[in-house]
Amino acid sequence: MPELVVLVDDNNTPIGTAEKDTVHTQDTPLHRAFSLFIFNSKNQLLLTKRASAKKTFPGIWTNTVCGHLAPDETTVGAAKRRLHHELGIMNVKNLREVFPYRYRFADKNGIVENEICPILVGLYDGNPTPDPKETDDWKWIDWNEFLEEIARNPSPYSPWCKEEAELLRTKFPPVSPVAP
Repeated sequence: MPELVVLVDDNNTPIGTAEKDTVHTQDTPLHRAFSLFIFNSKNQLLLTKRASAKKTFPGIWTNTVCGHLAPDETTVGAAKRRLHHELGIMNVKNLREVFPYRYRFADKNGIVENEICPILVGLYDGNPTPDPKETDDWKWIDWNEFLEEIARNPSPYSPWCKEEAELLRTKFPPVSPVAP
C-alpha cells in the first residue's frame, strides 16, 4: 500500500492526501511532516546522513529523523514510527514537540520540500541500527560542538536542520533540549 501524506493549506487545515512518491517535485504542495532531534544523556545529538538513493536531499547530513504524518496520525506517533523504521530505535524517553516550524527548500536537483514541520526532541541512550535504504551513515556529536560546526561549515547539512538547530539553541542554551 502506498504511503500517503496529508496536504494542507496555510493554516495547516487538511485539504486532501497524496502518495508520498508523487508529492516531491519542483512544485511540491504544502504538506504535514515532522523533524526529530534525538539526544543522549551526554548532551550529544544523533545526526544521520540521508541515503544517497533518497529522492530529496540525497547524501546530506541532517538531524536524527524527518518524515511525514499519515492521515489521522499524531506528530509524536509519526516520529515514533519513522524512528523505528529508519533507525531501529524504540523506547525514546521524553519525546515531545517543542516548536512549530514551516519551511520550503529546493535541493541541488530542484526537488522541493514544502512542509509544516513541527520540531520534536527526545532522549535515547544507545546506538541505531539504520535501514540502508534510509540512512548512509550516522554519528553522535556534542550539541555545542554541532552548533559551532554548522556555523563554521554549513554546507554538509540540510537547510532545515540548520534553521531548526538555531531555534533549539535560542530556547535551550547551552545544553540540549533534553539534558538530564
